Amino acid sequence: MMKNLFLKIKNIFKSDKSYLHKNVPLSITVAHDKWCDYLIELANKNHWNVLEIGSREVTGPSSIRKKLINARYTGFDFYPGNNVDVVGDVHKLSNYFNGEKFDLIFSSACFEHFAMPWIAAQEIVKLLKVGGYIFVETHYSFSSHERPWHYFQFSENALEVLFNKEMGIECIEKGVSNPIVARFSQYAAEYLKNRAITGMYCHSEFLGRKFKEESDFSWYHVNLDEIYNRTEYVKPNA
Repeated sequence: MMKNLFLKIKNIFKSDKSYLHKNVPLSITVAHDKWCDYLIELANKNHWNVLEIGSREVTGPSSIRKKLINARYTGFDFYPGNNVDVVGDVHKLSNYFNGEKFDLIFSSACFEHFAMPWIAAQEIVKLLKVGGYIFVETHYSFSSHERPWHYFQFSENALEVLFNKEMGIECIEKGVSNPIVARFSQYAAEYLKNRAITGMYCHSEFLGRKFKEESDFSWYHVNLDEIYNRTEYVKPNA
């Protein structure tokens, strides 16, 4: 009986592994279940001034503020509520802080709800000190939620585009977490019914550092060749 159970578990593991894509990096230091403790340790060690974007307690009590015992924490959200110090629109973030700068700005499960995330990213970078850190975790793939305020899904590469070199941000780590096993349902088009969908992940993460102040940044002038080192799109099986 134990042998059969072991074989069943082994087969499930092998089956799940087949859903991963080798060219999609899994997050390590800032994986979904590790980033919080990692950032808290850095902030406490260096006595950082920390800003959380989307700090309101929605799914349960937040423990981050309590754990930042040697750092200064400010919570920012669109709505007032528990764990919110400043209420405002992230697309106008720099207007609320009168020139104050932060050592760390982070956001979890919020970027998919921003109507113009490229503007939010630019506003965040304005408030970041040179040498400061930006961390974003959002959804690579996830069920529709908090509608109509659910606009985007992001790969780890999309986050690197939002926080790019020309903006003054260098990537320290990017990746994905929590692989998903999926298939098309019986309600899909006939040729897709019950087909396996590989390369799906719940979360994407980006950790970056601001290496310069860029006051003249414009999205109209971003050079994508520089961001991705002149890589080329290649058709599958080419």
